Amino acid sequence: MSVPLPAARFSRADYFEWEALQVDKNEYLAGEVFAMVGARQAHVLVAGALFARFREHLRGTRCRAYGADMKLEVVAADAVFYPDVMVSCDEADRQRDLALQAPKLIVEVLSDSTAAYDRGAKFAAYRKLDSLHEYLLVDIDARRLELFRREPVGWVLHEPAGANNPVGADATGAPAEPATVVLHLASIGLDLTGADAFGDLQE
Repeated sequence: MSVPLPAARFSRADYFEWEALQVDKNEYLAGEVFAMVGARQAHVLVAGALFARFREHLRGTRCRAYGADMKLEVVAADAVFYPDVMVSCDEADRQRDLALQAPKLIVEVLSDSTAAYDRGAKFAAYRKLDSLHEYLLVDIDARRLELFRREPVGWVLHEPAGANNPVGADATGAPAEPATVVLHLASIGLDLTGADAFGDLQE
């Protein structure tokens, strides 16, 4: 059953109470609620592959990988999101039941309807997380990985390098094969390949 939004200002506390009764997922930003649309198969496959890769890599550590059903509360931005994948190594997060607050890595798989939001308002909110080291955007159609890393000068874009090539292209300028494209995720000490992200999409 769908519960109507409160008539008064919709606070985060209101959101958590209301969202617990909803069938579909909804995100919250500064008093507004945004319904999440269903994902296409490619989106689900890529997000699932990255979650599985991170979970296996982190096995035996105090870090955990979380899929798209786990909420993220960004108190400084008055927001609650459902990232596609995130990793937290925070001890307090291990005890939180409804929403994490201190991830060090967030992944969003882009779609036509969410790309501008993921690059704009959502990234602006994520940047308010002191814990966040890296933000990975995955463009399925372009088979591209874009990693934003927090550095002393600010957030810097890092793109994958192909074999012996800093821009991920071969000597002719053509894109490198997915298996040879490597992106280092410093936040969790993992070299991620294009095949890790997009391998399940091969026909």
